[in-house]
Amino acid sequence: MAESEVNTLEVFKGTVEVMLVDGILTREEKRLVIKLASLLELDADEPTIAYRAIIENTSMKGGKNITRREQLVVYESLYEVALLNESLSQDEWRVIRFVKNLFDISDKEDEIVLANIKRSVEEKFEEGVVDKVLHALKDSVTIVGGLFDSVRTKKVND
Repeated sequence: MAESEVNTLEVFKGTVEVMLVDGILTREEKRLVIKLASLLELDADEPTIAYRAIIENTSMKGGKNITRREQLVVYESLYEVALLNESLSQDEWRVIRFVKNLFDISDKEDEIVLANIKRSVEEKFEEGVVDKVLHALKDSVTIVGGLFDSVRTKKVND
């Protein structure tokens, strides 16, 4: 996959916009936002810059470009956090799909990420938790794919 330029602040802003589509930022979404800011290594003031740009519907300056390797690490880590959440929401799946599309992650890369998550979960948790997460992982492929299909259908029909 070719190296694509992706700005950390734009990733953060876009992800928060996806979370706010329904006008509510849930506790689980807040956890993802905090994790995302950490993964993107945002400066302390950058989340505020992004929020302000969202509220005021303005452009923003700042952030840095991240490498392909960093994109994959961010995607994998964010996906794992969402899967380990006890109640997975449609909003969380929209975030995962958004980040996957933003980073232009191929199906092959996605398979590798999912295998890495599975291995990580098996190493970190006891069997009952592993079964639960692996079931959620299996379901997530269907859920995330379905969300993307419905978004694509709406765009075509508009």
